[in-house]
Amino acid sequence: RYEPTWGSLDARPLPAWFDEAKFGVFIHWGVFSVPSFGSEWFWWYWQKEKREPYVKFMEANYPPGFSYEDFGPLFTAEFFDPHQWADILKASGAKYVVLTSKHHEGFTLWGSKYSWNWNAVDVGPKRDLVAELATSVRNRTDLHFGLYHSLFEWFNPLFLEDAASAFMTRKFPTSKSLPELYEIVTKYQPEIIWSDGNGNAPDTYWNSTGFLAWLYNDSPVRDTVVTNDRWGVGSICTHGGFYTCSDRYNPGHLLPHKWENCMTIDSKSWGYRRNAQLGDYLTIEDLVKQLVETVSCGGNLLMNIGPTHDGRIAVVFEERLRQMGAWLKVNGGAIYGTKPWRAQNDTFTPGVWYTCSPKEGKVNAIFLDWPNSGTLVLGEPRAKLGETQVKLVGYEEQLLKWIALGEKGIIVALPQLTPKQLPCQWGWTLQLTAI
Repeated sequence: RYEPTWGSLDARPLPAWFDEAKFGVFIHWGVFSVPSFGSEWFWWYWQKEKREPYVKFMEANYPPGFSYEDFGPLFTAEFFDPHQWADILKASGAKYVVLTSKHHEGFTLWGSKYSWNWNAVDVGPKRDLVAELATSVRNRTDLHFGLYHSLFEWFNPLFLEDAASAFMTRKFPTSKSLPELYEIVTKYQPEIIWSDGNGNAPDTYWNSTGFLAWLYNDSPVRDTVVTNDRWGVGSICTHGGFYTCSDRYNPGHLLPHKWENCMTIDSKSWGYRRNAQLGDYLTIEDLVKQLVETVSCGGNLLMNIGPTHDGRIAVVFEERLRQMGAWLKVNGGAIYGTKPWRAQNDTFTPGVWYTCSPKEGKVNAIFLDWPNSGTLVLGEPRAKLGETQVKLVGYEEQLLKWIALGEKGIIVALPQLTPKQLPCQWGWTLQLTAI
């Protein structure tokens, strides 16, 4: 059994499925999807920081005295079709999904008994959005279902009272945040608890170690659940399950601890923005590059989309997800279930990243640019004459010819293919055996 101490909790082995999965989809959805302007931090930037674009936006478009709470009934979700969402998630090639069950605004996407009249069953959609998506994902896909949960809430009076006492009182976590966490675990049995938003309070205020000890010892998901590292001031990148370290974290080198790169397809926001420009969205080439770099350095990629207030996954997000799935259909063997190799990227040719499939005895060299010369120079592999074989994944017709560059390094002759014959369009995998 795990003790409610970081020493004990940090010693828990991460369930193996998470490292094997490599790729997940993050979904930021909530009342902030109604104004869908600027960022999911809309309420804070408008009311607390009084940032000019937000204040002007409200003055120009809403009557005087309109409050953030008035957006609640406008969060309608009339087009939310959980089956369709599940099918898009499946088509993306992702192996897990993380839904924001509650962001810093405090609005819960389930009918929480600890969030009276500020939840999706009482206000707005009048539906349990968490339950609907969980059911569809579990019935229609093999994805692991996870939930994001914000510890703090910007404007909750109990939290503000605790903060004013320098967190000497603990009214908010005991009456709101912790009961919600127990509620979502018991009710929805998520296999990921993605905690966020420590509100500048220490983990002792949140009783994070007490909750995690229950989660790992006695909860219905004790054997399969994974957690992140955002459990109070000082815990990020230090304690918990996998490390997130910061948003859009991509160190570019191997880390000793399992980590995740959570990032957004819309480079400027996690929530949906009605006024986003095409250039704000990462291209499929950008996304494949993020995935390949992240996995070769031992991380997982958690790629975020922001649905609309009426429950649609905008077509630009759907297209990126389906493109990623098409790429993984060809190159998934170089991603899922792989381990980092002795070199993460190539010393000679930039834009080449390595993974390794130890069971099959294969090294995967993923290259993001097709060379004009028709030959690819790899500085890292040590080849053995008469033993080493090189294949282009998705083009299995023939073994590729190669020559060694002395003890280390090889030059590979790529096949001359028309654009139609290429196995995919945004990055290719060479499979090397006996390296």
